[in-house]
Amino acid sequence: MEKDMTKGSPMRLILGFAVPLLFGLLFQQFYSMVDTIIVGHYLGVDALAAVGATGSVNFLIIGFCMGVCNGFAIPIAQEFGAGHEDNLRRFVGNCVRLSAVFAVVMTILVVLLCRPILQLMRTPENIIDGSYSYIIIIFIGIPVTFLYNMTAAIIRSLGDSKTPVIFLMMSAVMNIFLDLLCIIVLHMGVSGAAVATVVSQAVAGMSCLIYMKKKYAILKLDKNDWRWDHGYALKLCNMGIPMGLQYSITAIGSVVLQSAVNGIGSDAVAAVTAGSKLSMLMACPIDAMGSTMATYGGQNMGAGDLERVGKGLKSCTILGLLYSFLAMAVVFVAGRHLLMLFLDAGEEAILGNAVYYIRRNVIFYFPLAMVNIVRFLIQGMGFSRLAVFAGAFEMLARGLAGFVLVPLFGFPAVCFANPLAWIFADLFLVPAYFFVRKKAEGMMRTT
Repeated sequence: MEKDMTKGSPMRLILGFAVPLLFGLLFQQFYSMVDTIIVGHYLGVDALAAVGATGSVNFLIIGFCMGVCNGFAIPIAQEFGAGHEDNLRRFVGNCVRLSAVFAVVMTILVVLLCRPILQLMRTPENIIDGSYSYIIIIFIGIPVTFLYNMTAAIIRSLGDSKTPVIFLMMSAVMNIFLDLLCIIVLHMGVSGAAVATVVSQAVAGMSCLIYMKKKYAILKLDKNDWRWDHGYALKLCNMGIPMGLQYSITAIGSVVLQSAVNGIGSDAVAAVTAGSKLSMLMACPIDAMGSTMATYGGQNMGAGDLERVGKGLKSCTILGLLYSFLAMAVVFVAGRHLLMLFLDAGEEAILGNAVYYIRRNVIFYFPLAMVNIVRFLIQGMGFSRLAVFAGAFEMLARGLAGFVLVPLFGFPAVCFANPLAWIFADLFLVPAYFFVRKKAEGMMRTT
């Protein structure tokens, strides 16, 4: 069911949209967690490190795919908020065609370059074959990634954050059984974890596509809607490509940092892998807030109501602050026990480093919340290219950590790299919001 976010209490609307989205993000992390838990316990620390060593390059490529799809959905949200259904359908038709082109081109490129990238990242020799076996299958599944993220983003742009979650929950359960089958029964090693992830996401994507076509009258496209239109395609690319580049630019810094961690050794990689998995799980509510603000900002910008945009920012900032304190309490009380989902208690040194890592990250969750809230709001308002600079600031910070701080201070510097990146991004984003707000007010006065 579509939801109009241009009317009603901003706090209530943001919570109503973000909570189902949160469950979706939790289940996305659940995919990854199940892989990590089963790999860590059944295949050992080297296999866990092999999967973990692919994290940054995975984010570099898959993050670009997700960013492009989310960016493509912004004009759709704006047209929905403005009540222009004909334009909305034309954007959807061109969005599908562009997504197919991006998926094919990216799959070919990254499959060819995959192993050289792992070598360039100084992946340790004892885990590089496992890393390649895992990530090459994930990259072959890029069309599936586009399918799910495109259909889910379109549905969310109409104010429906619940439907994609339902299908993702179903596929998450499938992922568990496929993991157990491929790794324990079929003895496929880390490749089995990747196969399970791709197949499960394919099920989620196809389910969203079928549901979208059957249930949303507003998305019933005719021949004219499917026709290629340079104007619509250009606007989609102006939103989608910068948003994808924002993810990738951010990830370049992560690749540099991952290379520095790889240089410390596979034990450090395993500790960061486990700590990162828990950190990403704990950050799901913050990610949900960000995605919510993209839709909220898009619809209200389309409706020409900047006052509601500001009220939404204030409400979401309060939610971000409250959750940051809650996450800190959970990690400091139960973080060690939660990390045992990924590591055996006997791996005392690795476990201790993972605890150190997650605690240093969670202290800075409010700056992370502001990064997501403000950046996605700016993108939803139609200023995607400006938000790319926030990713550049994050890249700069992680590059500084990887090239300078980690060689000087070792593992402790790894633990403060992400917080440094979030603070750098906020130093750009907060002033950028006020600039965007002023520019949007000027645009509305001239129309």
